Amino acid sequence: SVARIFAKALNCHKPQKFQPCNKCASCIEISESRSLDVLEIDAASHTKVDQIRDTIVESVNIMPSRDKYKIYILDEVHMLSKASFNALLKTIEEPPDHVIFIMATTEQTKVLPTVISRCQSFRFKLINKEMISERLKNILANEKIKAPQEALKLISEASGGAMRDALTILDR
Repeated sequence: SVARIFAKALNCHKPQKFQPCNKCASCIEISESRSLDVLEIDAASHTKVDQIRDTIVESVNIMPSRDKYKIYILDEVHMLSKASFNALLKTIEEPPDHVIFIMATTEQTKVLPTVISRCQSFRFKLINKEMISERLKNILANEKIKAPQEALKLISEASGGAMRDALTILDR
């Protein structure tokens, strides 16, 4: 989710106060995972060197079709093999001006130090239970659904501080 927000901020055609507009073609397509210039790659299922070469290394020199940047979102990047990381390293070190890599992982210790040293890192913290409960309450109000405060509290506790998990539990 955060990677898509970054991608929208970078490629938005009508940003407002440094925020994506969420209305231009680029923002809409990124939100719907159908942008030609934002490629989301599940590294857990693309662990082999040939897959990385075919998917990324061989295509980075192709210019974006419409947007300013061609953005590669590598989810679960820690799942790449050492050989795949090495194949990607040269591209990460000297990407073309029109290419941005966004790598997401829950296990940074499994990412090669040579890769980490070439990246800017953002570490996310767990959200406190009160904030999660309040957000769930707002979502339910927008959907015109009533739920007891105790249920929201239980969901918040069960989420372990992760909003995505809280929303999944709420959906159930």
